[in-house]
Amino acid sequence: MSRINKNVVLALLTLASSAFLLFQLYYYKHYLSTKNGAGLSKSKGSRIGFDSTQWRAVKKFIMLTSNQNVPVFLIDPLILELINKNFEQVKNTSHGSTSQCKFFCVPRDFTAFALQYHLWKNEEGWFRIAENMGFQCLKIESKDPRLDGIDSLSGTEIPLHYICKLATHAIHLVVFHERSGNYLWHGHLRLKEHIDRKFVPFRKLQFGRYPGAFDRPELQQVTVDGLEVLIPKDPMHFVEEVPHSRFIECRYKEARAFFQQYLDDNTVEAVAFRKSAKELLQLAAKTLNKLGVPFWLSSGTCLGWYRQCNIIPYSKDVDLGIFIQDYKSDIILAFQDAGLPLKHKFGKVEDSLELSFQGKDDVKLDIFFFYEETDHMWNGGTQAKTGKKFKYLFPKFTLCWTEFVDMKVHVPCETLEYIEANYGAAALAWKNPISSWFTAMLHCFGGGILSCLLLAEPPLKFLANHTNILLASSIWYITFFCPRDLVSQGYSYLPVQLLASGMKEVTRTWKIVGGVTHANSYYKNGWIVMIAIGWARGAGGTIITNFERLLKGDWKPEGDEWLKMSYPAKVTLLGSVIFTFQHTQHLAISKHNLMFLYTIFIVATKITMMTTQTSTMTFAPFEDTLSRMLFGWQQPFSSCEKKSEAKSPSNGTGSLASKLVDVASDNVKKKHTKKNE
Repeated sequence: MSRINKNVVLALLTLASSAFLLFQLYYYKHYLSTKNGAGLSKSKGSRIGFDSTQWRAVKKFIMLTSNQNVPVFLIDPLILELINKNFEQVKNTSHGSTSQCKFFCVPRDFTAFALQYHLWKNEEGWFRIAENMGFQCLKIESKDPRLDGIDSLSGTEIPLHYICKLATHAIHLVVFHERSGNYLWHGHLRLKEHIDRKFVPFRKLQFGRYPGAFDRPELQQVTVDGLEVLIPKDPMHFVEEVPHSRFIECRYKEARAFFQQYLDDNTVEAVAFRKSAKELLQLAAKTLNKLGVPFWLSSGTCLGWYRQCNIIPYSKDVDLGIFIQDYKSDIILAFQDAGLPLKHKFGKVEDSLELSFQGKDDVKLDIFFFYEETDHMWNGGTQAKTGKKFKYLFPKFTLCWTEFVDMKVHVPCETLEYIEANYGAAALAWKNPISSWFTAMLHCFGGGILSCLLLAEPPLKFLANHTNILLASSIWYITFFCPRDLVSQGYSYLPVQLLASGMKEVTRTWKIVGGVTHANSYYKNGWIVMIAIGWARGAGGTIITNFERLLKGDWKPEGDEWLKMSYPAKVTLLGSVIFTFQHTQHLAISKHNLMFLYTIFIVATKITMMTTQTSTMTFAPFEDTLSRMLFGWQQPFSSCEKKSEAKSPSNGTGSLASKLVDVASDNVKKKHTKKNE
């Protein structure tokens, strides 16, 4: 037998190997690739087939929830949006007929489902079964915020979120709780100290960054990628709700503390008003929702929600806010059809629009329209008797959902800033009593402080008079913190206001005379110094408001008392000049007679302004004439005054209190502005 040539054997082996390799390449190309490619689609989601991690995780989760009767539905915004785009195709797809994975196979870290907790009957053992199926699950609980004001129940924890991970994909199960306003609520996902922060990328979660509220969706069952799931019947409505779902809870604990300090008004009248106001709010919400007009609680109604989680019984109306861009021409007709006749309409759509409707039992619905500027928002106010318009400035705000009198309604997310802009000193007193007391003392003793500074005397000299400090502090306390707000309510009556204002003007006369006399003891017949000190003593409270505003953080150059003097500052300056001339014997009249005549003048002027509800400057004609004589102004001062009043809410006053006293049309605003005064 001849020897086999090694080279021949090597060549044969090489040839056989090459043939086998070519066969493998051919088989892979024409059989395996075609078979695997059948599950792919040309769309984005089809890049991963049915054997993807996402699809397997979702399939196992649906099997788990179906076997355990866990009432879940799909809320993942990305998948719902894809379903909505292919809704007809999804509706016509039957179970098992799908050959392409278009939805659940889209690359992502989480798939979000919602759990209707009030329908869940078998919570026990669910965790254990999920872990037996290969899931790693995390349960996140927290206290029920609705029980925050009840000591015996405030520690009760409820489940808020479940996160179940299978391999690299996680299912985020958001627990939806039923609320009394017939809506669904989910809580904030807060990680406790013992939880592993690397369990999943928590920052990528689309639910749980803050509490959320959603309309109760109507559900339907569909087949998605071969899996039967429940989805909202209107997927895009739910998707559109997600970015605007932020929810803020009423401050139940603070409300309980408020009622412990100030007893709740449970009289027959208060209960009847709250019932009527609730019905009016429900009717207004139904009407505006039908029109598709978003609204929020404003003014006194917003204050009642924030401070006591209820309607303020003495407010006598319901206040709502609407952005002017959401105004619709048929809004008045819609309210009239709902049985709410128009009581008054102020302003125009393009400027300071305000609507008021008359409800039953004399409960009024006020709607304020808000206008947005570059760095702030504002709404207009109009005096019913004079027709004068004013502008109320608000910092920019966004809207959040909340629950109020068993309704899901909007409030400004930046609620405290909104209320402070609306009520000024009253809100400051609730938030920071010490700062409120200090600013009140500045108003009371500002003239003494200013005159001490001008005469190089100790500025805290006024603190030496303990009687005056205690008296002023007592008045401040009962004004802001009297049970049931009895003092403030009593001051809302016009006769009481007239009496207090008259007494204040009498005190002003004595302050002016005391300042002129005190300055004369330092500078004999120095009439400029005497006028300055008399002016400071009599109107120091308004002049020093620049410092007071700076303390509260709401100082603005256009509100400077020196740039636009108020009536008290002007009438005090006039009195300082007159009493200085009398003291230097340039006026042939006794001091007591002059004090009597001057007091009668300022008291009569003040009472006239209050009874006619006007703040027109008494000195405008004289200033107009004097300005023409001395400076040759081409435009009368009075017209300039009116223009500035139409543009600015300050109306010549140095404090927010004075602004609101002139223009507040509702009882709640009046109550708090009287406190400031």
